[in-house]
This record gives sequence, C-alpha cells and structure tokens, in this order.
Amino acid sequence: MKGWRKESGSAFRRINPILLEPRKKDLFLPPMYSSRRIQREAETIEAMIRIYCRKFHHGGQPLCAECGELLDYARRRLQKCPFQQGKTTCGKCAVHCYKPAMREKIRKVMRYVGPRMMLHHPYLGFMHLVDGWRKKPKKL
Repeated sequence: MKGWRKESGSAFRRINPILLEPRKKDLFLPPMYSSRRIQREAETIEAMIRIYCRKFHHGGQPLCAECGELLDYARRRLQKCPFQQGKTTCGKCAVHCYKPAMREKIRKVMRYVGPRMMLHHPYLGFMHLVDGWRKKPKKL
C-alpha cells in the first residue's frame, strides 16, 4: 500500500511522502572549494551580497542580475585564489585579483553590510573578523 509503512507487528502507519524526500543539505554536492575556510568565505560573501541586494535593488528572494554577476565573479575569484587555506580576507590580501570595476562594487557592498553582518549572520560576521586578523600572505 503506497503511502503507508508497516510498523512493528502488523500495524500500519500513514507516512508523509514529503518527509521521505531528501533535504537539499542531504544531497551529495561536489566541493566547489579546496578547503572549509574558502567555503566559509564564499558563504560570507554570498550572505553580504544578498543583504545588499535585498536593501538596495529589490526585496525578493532571487538576486538581481547585477548582484548575481558580482556573486559569480566573487566565487570564481575564490576558486582561483593562490593562497587558499592560508589567506586573510580579500580586503587585506597582498594580491588584488578583482578587476577595478568589480572591486569597487564589492567594496560598496562590504561598506554597507559590514557593520550589519553581526545582526544578520553573527557566526559568519565573527569568523570574518577573525580571518581578518590573519597575517597577510606574501606576494607570489
């Protein structure tokens, strides 16, 4: 019988088919980044861009085209970062890999969201502060 599960003995119990579907977190996703540190940096920048877009561009869930482009660009830069695990925050990095136009956009986002980050995402905000205390990596 579909939608029913046999319990111990002979009793049957109705189950919710929605609960049987795997949650998004449970699905296997290949790692995009080489370390947990870079993964957290990507989550932080995504959270910052989402907060900024929600405030200045529209109140909806999906990002606008401009912010989506900025997020994709930031993700690509993190994937290609030469320092990976040992890097500080991008603002304090010795190598500035952002194009000047994109760097100005991300700076604008961070100036607005930085002070508000502890309200929206306290863990990511705190860890971003801690990562900023790391020593600057030497230029390659």
